[in-house]
Amino acid sequence: MEIVDGEAKEVYQITWHKLPKLNMYIGYCPKSTIPSPETMEAIKNEALKNKAILVKFEPNEELTEKTIKRIETLKNTYDFGQGKALFTKYTFQLDISKSEEELLKNMHQKTRYNIRLAEKKGVKILEDNSGEAFEEYWRLTEETTKRQRFYAHTKKYHRKMWQAMTSSGMGHLLKATYRDETLATWILFVLNGILYYPYGASSNKYREVMASNLMMWEAIRFGKKHSCKLFDMWGSLGPEPDGGDPWFGFHKFKQGYGGDLTEFVGTYDLVINPVGYHIYNLAEKIRWSVLKIVAFFRK
Repeated sequence: MEIVDGEAKEVYQITWHKLPKLNMYIGYCPKSTIPSPETMEAIKNEALKNKAILVKFEPNEELTEKTIKRIETLKNTYDFGQGKALFTKYTFQLDISKSEEELLKNMHQKTRYNIRLAEKKGVKILEDNSGEAFEEYWRLTEETTKRQRFYAHTKKYHRKMWQAMTSSGMGHLLKATYRDETLATWILFVLNGILYYPYGASSNKYREVMASNLMMWEAIRFGKKHSCKLFDMWGSLGPEPDGGDPWFGFHKFKQGYGGDLTEFVGTYDLVINPVGYHIYNLAEKIRWSVLKIVAFFRK
């Protein structure tokens, strides 16, 4: 926390994660602002107390000349490494303060067509924050990760996340149904006038009815009803996406809604223990190589 004239100006939440079999930790500070040099010094001291080898920062700030200069100022004093990103560097952000007519007009023609098709077919979108709906969400999450060949956090993690968000009033679960079957489930949350879409899952069945297209449109309308001005779609590929990337389908889907591709400042590791940091990065490379081989055989 940075205090100026007796008032808190910057507040940072850092979680400390123990490395297996070792008495060492990793600090993680996602979606913050870029710390000032004074705040970074305090964070470094806290990391030393917690026996951390690094603190990973992923600021929720757009890449601009100004933010680049702030990062460079920190690099002149502190040891930063370019670690593996946990959040994507890019996202689509949609201004939903516009009218529904204008939002539809700005969408890709195929996207509008798919929305109308889903409506015509009888797909229904509703909010359901029950325990049963969460179980449906998890079942579809497992189905989606297997189909798309990527990894998700554990069910325990998702349940804790969901319980924390719903208990605070931030979290909302939307589901798309067709012929009494749930075809898609999305978790949304609202914070400071922004609607976020962090997690979603879909069924392999009835993909021709375009349930996810209608879900996105209803999520936009949901955000407008909750007085949100911006919809952050929580991750995408960059300006020149690779068609062979597992995320390519997600990227094209989100792009169809007419949002702006936003680039964040990226991921920065504050290195506390250089030797431990080198060993950790080597172990991470080996780990992800093994996971990629496992994912290949999940096809």
